[in-house]
Parts: sequence; C-alpha cells; structure tokens
Amino acid sequence: MKLAILFSCIFGFFLAPHSQANTLTDLPYGEAKEQKLDVYLPAKSLNSPILFMVHGGAWRIGDKQNHSVVKAKVERWVKQGWVFVSINYRMLPKTDPYRQAGDVAKALAYLQAHSTEWGADPGKLVVMGHSAGAHLVSLVLTDAALYDAEAMKQIQGGILLDSAALDITKIMSEKHPRLYDRAFGKDPVYWRKTSAIEHLHSKVKPMLAVCSTQRDNSCAQASAFVKKARTLGVDARQLGVDLSHTQINANLGEDSHYTENIEEFIRSLDPRFKDFLAPATQ
Repeated sequence: MKLAILFSCIFGFFLAPHSQANTLTDLPYGEAKEQKLDVYLPAKSLNSPILFMVHGGAWRIGDKQNHSVVKAKVERWVKQGWVFVSINYRMLPKTDPYRQAGDVAKALAYLQAHSTEWGADPGKLVVMGHSAGAHLVSLVLTDAALYDAEAMKQIQGGILLDSAALDITKIMSEKHPRLYDRAFGKDPVYWRKTSAIEHLHSKVKPMLAVCSTQRDNSCAQASAFVKKARTLGVDARQLGVDLSHTQINANLGEDSHYTENIEEFIRSLDPRFKDFLAPATQ
C-alpha cells in the first residue's frame, strides 16, 4: 500500500508544468546536474513574495516539474503576484538526506542572491516541501549548521506538507518501511543528525505541519514536533486534513478550505502578504 501511494504520487503526476506564467527553467544553483531550479514569474513582478517548493519522492525519485508539485500552486499564487520556485536536488543513492538538505539550503542561498533580478523580494519568502521534501525543509529550518543565520532572517516561515519523518530516531527504533533503511542506514548518530525534532531551538521560524489523517504516522510525528517546538517558544502549528498523501500536495492551490487554511497561515507571517492573497472568507 505504501509503495502504491509513493508511485502514484511520483509517476501518476509526472507532467510538464501547466501554467501561462513566464518560466525560467533549469537555472543552476550548484555544479551537479541535478542542482537546478525553475522560476515561475507573474505577469508583473515588483517586490513580489516568493514561494519556494521542494518535491518529495522517498529521497530517491521525483522532479521539480511534477504536475502535483506545480500545477495548482502556480495557477493560484503566481496569478496573485507570487514568484514560485521549484527545485531539484541530488538523489539517493548518489547522496544522502543530510546532503540533500544541504542542496535545499544552497538553492535558497541562490534564490536570495538572485531574486531581485526576477522582481522578487528575498525578505518575503515562504519555504514549503512535500513528503521527503518536507523533511528536508524541516532540517534547513531547524539545523543551524545548514543555513546562515543572517540569511535565515529573510525566511518568514515554513510549510511541511505531510512529512512522517520529523523524528528519524523514533522511526528507525520501531518497525518501519524498508525505504527508511535505504535512506538513513543503521547509525543512531546519523538518525539524530537527520531528525528535525532534535535540532529545534527558540529562534526557529514559524512552521505549519500539515498531516494526512488517512495515514498511520504522519499526524503523530507532526504532533510531537509541534508540541516540542511550542515548549521552546516557536510558533508551530498542526493542520490535520482528510486527504491522501498525494492529495495534500496536488490539491494545494485549488479552491478549498484546505487551501484557505494554508493561506491563513501565510497571511499571519507578514502583513505584506495580504496584498498577494485572496481575501479570507468568513
């Protein structure tokens, strides 16, 4: 069942991006061939906010142009003036999840250095990832060793879309799918290193952990993560939704209470975002 979910998420939605947005494709943010990103630009961009997206795929597969990663999000938010950035990163077995998080950090640094060239404001930045991509985003937002503290100040917050991997140590210490063995090995030190819950500190940016109530472990992981973050004074929130793992990604941006809840979180991060979001419904 878990493999069926994974492959429907990746291969069932692998299509070229659907959008009338102006697109800059395959911009290199590093030397590796996989280290590329796409930028979707609104018709007019002037100090536009940025939504930065990291795809999932069990740390092994996936692509920045997947239908479920791009379509609904671009159609909703780029039309409202956002710049949408979707990245690729090196995969297993070529590299490991911690270095993948390093790729995400490197892409963010590239974005912050070049975003003014696209008419975007690097200080109006929201970071988002799905599944394995959400795990990588959680590491970048929590592990001070991965990202420069000054650059982190420009990030307004993060959205974790259905990551069941916020506490790798807990996963590996219990019965778990084999995909985690391939990603995280047998070393408890590495498990802790790749567990965002172990890196939480009081200066972590606001985060929203979205979880599927249809899955066994996602909401339990999100709840434990949010609970610990709050004890440290972090603005951390949990949103459980009755959607599948795939739908949490693919449906985001469609007209729905789910999308409105995400926008409510984004709106709370910075008053400037309200000018780039549809008015909240009562």
